[in-house]
This record gives sequence, C-alpha cells and structure tokens, in this order.
Amino acid sequence: MKKSLLTASILTLSLVLAACGGGNANEEQDTNNASAEQPAAQQPAEQPAAEQPAKNEKLIVYTNANSDGRGDWLVEKAKAAGFEIEIVGAGGADLTNRLIAEKNNPVADVVFGLNNMLYENLKKENVLIQYVPAWAADVEAGLNDPEGYYHGLVKQAILLGYNPDIISADKAPKDWLDLGNNPEFQGKYEAPTMLGQITPQLVVAGILTRYQDANGEYGIAQAGWDEIKKLYDNGVGAVEGEDTYANIASGKTPIGTIVSGTLKKKTEQYGVAAGTVSPEVGVPMIVEHAGIVNGTKKIDTAQRFVEWMGTAEVQGEFAAQFNAMPANTKAAEQANEEVKALYASLKAQAFDWGFISDNVGSWVEKIELEIMK
Repeated sequence: MKKSLLTASILTLSLVLAACGGGNANEEQDTNNASAEQPAAQQPAEQPAAEQPAKNEKLIVYTNANSDGRGDWLVEKAKAAGFEIEIVGAGGADLTNRLIAEKNNPVADVVFGLNNMLYENLKKENVLIQYVPAWAADVEAGLNDPEGYYHGLVKQAILLGYNPDIISADKAPKDWLDLGNNPEFQGKYEAPTMLGQITPQLVVAGILTRYQDANGEYGIAQAGWDEIKKLYDNGVGAVEGEDTYANIASGKTPIGTIVSGTLKKKTEQYGVAAGTVSPEVGVPMIVEHAGIVNGTKKIDTAQRFVEWMGTAEVQGEFAAQFNAMPANTKAAEQANEEVKALYASLKAQAFDWGFISDNVGSWVEKIELEIMK
C-alpha cells in the first residue's frame, strides 16, 4: 500500500515537472519565432544611400582672386548654398609653388583664380585631377583646358591704354609693336619691366609668340627678340610702387598697360577714362580658372562645390557685383553694359599656353640680363 502511494506520488510529480519544462520550451520557441518573424518595417532601417542628403565637408580653397571683397562674397554665397569653405589667399606664383610643395600631402581641396600658365605648371606636376563640370560646355570656346584639368571662370583682358586728353584716338598706337617702332611714342609709354608679375609677362609673350621658331633662342626667332629690344629701348621703365593708371592720367607716361577688370574703378579714382587699343592679332587674355586638387580626401564635396561655383547663376551674380566678364557665355548676359561693350570690341590673342609656360622663365631671364640694361 505504501509502495503504491509512493509510486503514484513520484509519477504525479514527474508529470507536473514535465508539464512545466515543456511550457518553458514552447514559450522560448515562440519568443524566438516572434523575433525572427517580426516585419522589417518595424525595425529601424537605414535610409538608402541614393536618398541620403549629400554631406558637404569643409573645403580648403586656395585662390589669388580674393581681394576687393571677392573672397568674402564667395564665402557667404557658398554658405547659403550649403558649403563651408575656408579661403587661403596669396599671389598666383606663391600659391602655385605652395601647391607643388604640398602635392604629396595636399592641404587644399580646390584652387581657383590662377591663369593658364600657372595651371599648366600644376598639370605638369600632377597637382590637379581631370574633372569636367557640367557648366564647362557653356564656357567660351578655347578657354577651358582641352585635357579637362581646369575650366574658365572670369576673363581679364590685358589692354594697351592711353590718355585721350593727351593722345587722340587717330594718333594712338594700334598695336604693341607700334610702341618700339614709332619715334612719336618714345618716352611716352611704360615698358613692362616688372617681369616678376604675370601681366608684364603676358605683354612680352604677346609679342614674342608672334615670332615662334623651333630653331630660335628659347623658341623665338631673332626678329622677335629685336622687337622686344625696341620695346624697352623706346619706353620708360615702370617704377615699383607707382600706379600705371595714375601715370597715364597725369600724363607722366600717357600710354601703358591696363587690366580690363580695373578700368571702371581706375576711371572713377583718377577722373580719366582711358582709351584702349584693339590690335588685329588680339589681346592677351588672362582667364581665371577652377580646378580640383589631386589627393583631396573630400573629392565628392569638391566636385559639388566646383559644379556650383561655375554655374551661370553664380558667375552672373559675381559679374554684376564686381564688374567682371564671365567666361561662361550664359553668365555673360548679366555682365554690366560697359563691360559687355568693351569685350564686344576685343578678341583674345591665340596663345599656346604650354609653350609659354615652358619658356617664359627663360624669356624673363634673357630680357632682364641682356635687354633691360
């Protein structure tokens, strides 16, 4: 009897324990199943990459075109467009040397404002990447780098100007070559002696490249060097610290070099509206360009910024604000009327920028050592 009762009790206890154990196993399984079967919509999901807003990292922008409020203007406009940029400004040659020195560990992400000669140096040193923004197709033909490393933003014409109160239009020179060949102009013009600067270098290049000769000294025939010698012999050397336009206005040297972008400001400053010369061969044209630095770790942001900066909208606003002439033909419509009228009378002199970049250092050295005595 006792054995029967004990056996029955053990059996009952076993059933209870089994029931409890089975219940826990089923509950755990149900919980796992519920977790596995939970719809994906109820779990936090990452937004698809294509729909995420573009992340604009802070850009370091090197330029020689930030004076007269232009840099501040660009910073504010860029900020409104969603970009944070830090402008590092310096002279064109200094920036070029700095970019080359930093090419193995670049600091800058974007560079703009430099001219063709300096960009050619950067290309040779592998400082730039090839990138063609959408707006490049709207830039005036012949101004972009054909290999796609840099693209035009702003045009600056290098002009031969004169004081119309002293020299009438019919007696004014018609070409740079007239200066050294006409005795009437002796001592009346400022010769381009400050050859450490880009503008005088381009005046010289505008003469020398007309006499390009593979067998000549530094690629130039003797006739070209003869013209350069006459240019310096018949003129007056520039004086460091003196304003060329001030000397034109005062009559000290009523003929001299003028950069188109300064015409309005200088006219207002000195009260003389200089006449300008349009040679048949054309005028040297400085074009400020934009490029992306090779090795930037912010390539996507740099590309978006360049795409934005060169648009007709941005360049048109810049032109109206700073009396500039955009390289972008659509933006040119927004340029001030006097600027459009000036450029309608000009054509750009055809330059082989690679040839000039390769030889201009030797030209300057020869002129300084052998011709400017």
